[in-house]
Amino acid sequence: SAQGIAELCRAAADLSAAVVLERNMSRPSCSAPAAAATLLASGAAAAHLAFVHAGSKNPVQQTQRLRGGASTKAQTSGLAGGATTTGVFAAAMLASRVACRAAAVKKKGVKVVEGKEIPWNLFSPKAPYQGKVVENDKHAHTLTSETGDANWETSHVTFDHGGNVPYIEGQSIGVIAPGPDKKGEQPAKIRLYSIASSAVGDDQSSKTVSLCVKRVVEVDGEFANREVGEDKADKAGTHYPDNKVYRGVCSNHICDMTPGDDVLITGPTGAEMLLPEDPEANIIMLATGTGIAPMRSYTSLLFN
Repeated sequence: SAQGIAELCRAAADLSAAVVLERNMSRPSCSAPAAAATLLASGAAAAHLAFVHAGSKNPVQQTQRLRGGASTKAQTSGLAGGATTTGVFAAAMLASRVACRAAAVKKKGVKVVEGKEIPWNLFSPKAPYQGKVVENDKHAHTLTSETGDANWETSHVTFDHGGNVPYIEGQSIGVIAPGPDKKGEQPAKIRLYSIASSAVGDDQSSKTVSLCVKRVVEVDGEFANREVGEDKADKAGTHYPDNKVYRGVCSNHICDMTPGDDVLITGPTGAEMLLPEDPEANIIMLATGTGIAPMRSYTSLLFN
């Protein structure tokens, strides 16, 4: 009967909600409002399906239309009360989906990692933050001396983000270069760089972020984006006019920056290289080249 279907729908939805609620309450990121939303969503789904089935002459067909998929009549024909089983199954599935969506609501710009909220993708490639290049009072722009190798230059570059791009040690930001990149796209796709400053920045104002970037230059290699005679001197004065040259789009964009230039920033992102919570933990750091960037971030926090 319609009443029997309604009761079974409610029972299935309540069971689904209880399971989802139990799972979510065991998670540190689940709050009481999220749990309440789970139950509310499940109850609403059950009531809706019960109403639909009570007023439908063909509950199997109605379920098929609601779920947007194939009918489950064939799958449940061997069970007692095929149409009723179909209604209960649909109610449980829909209630579970709605409840999961309600419980999965997240705070924008935040990611929970091991029970701790960290800043996360506050700015996207489609809506980046426009910062400014500022002079760093601790380091010269170019950290390395010319060695004769095309890739000799490593730069320490600092951006002012006005406190709008908070981050923690071990994260990365994205930088968007004007392009074109090697696929001809303008602007170029973002490049991610590990942050080389602690969360308060090199100037400890909590408004700056620093990067350690190696200028990518390949001479007469497999790829080239400058033909013979096209390579111009970069900020450090290096150029190879007699060779085919490939210059990394974003690394050269960053290394050529000067104070006052605009920079498009995305992020922050990354949860793979965060420091352990245990203050007594032993930390072993291994890196080559500009891979030391996050480790500079760590040591700036730990020893300053």
